[in-house]
Amino acid sequence: MKVWVPPIVVGVVALALWQLLTVAAGLPSFLLPAPSAIAAAIGDNGHSIVEAALATGGNALVGLVAGAVLGIVAAALAVRFAPVDGLLGPLSAAAAAVPIVALAPLLNSMYSTTTDLPRRLVATIVVFFPVYVSTLKGLRQVPRVHADLMTAYAATGWQITRTVRLPAALPHLFTGLRIAAPGAVIAALIAEYFGGLQHGLGSRITSAAANTAYPRAWAYVTAAMVLGLVFLAAVLLLERLTRRPRITGWRTK
Repeated sequence: MKVWVPPIVVGVVALALWQLLTVAAGLPSFLLPAPSAIAAAIGDNGHSIVEAALATGGNALVGLVAGAVLGIVAAALAVRFAPVDGLLGPLSAAAAAVPIVALAPLLNSMYSTTTDLPRRLVATIVVFFPVYVSTLKGLRQVPRVHADLMTAYAATGWQITRTVRLPAALPHLFTGLRIAAPGAVIAALIAEYFGGLQHGLGSRITSAAANTAYPRAWAYVTAAMVLGLVFLAAVLLLERLTRRPRITGWRTK
């Protein structure tokens, strides 16, 4: 209750103030539509919103999985081999520095605009950097005594990475995933603004705004927010499932 009640109360109060402000001040819908108008638009376009959310969510999911796998593998290679570390460090920083608004049109011109491949590539690149950096930090923070013990057992480098480094790096890995999961949704959404298939949330937002259907545009924005929260909740659930139970004590007979 202490965790869930405060944000729910804050959200309800914010929506009530939003509704009161738009009605009392008589704000036009192109400035800020009322929550009631957005809710009505969600009800009228529910099927279209679900289809668009599934399209954007599918691209974001592919990018999240691909970027996470590439980030974990790259971090494991960087820990094992110093030349790989020296190569991937600048490349990952460069990939993180490239803005989505510049990357999406470039990939659309390189690949066919009749597929979702450019959007998935954008999401993959956005996810790769936080996962790589966080995992690499976790792999390097393994206590030296643990690695020395495995070496004394004649374990290979990959065995040490698999049995000692990766389990110890899980908290850092999930820190990166918590950042990357909503980022994948944002990347897939923004990539839809620059052409390609017109079946995702981003293209529906621009289409509704161009047709001055602002409550409908905000309905798609709300769906994008919910989609980002779903991705974040999935990562938090996965983190809870992989968390090791704490041993508080034992009983003897």
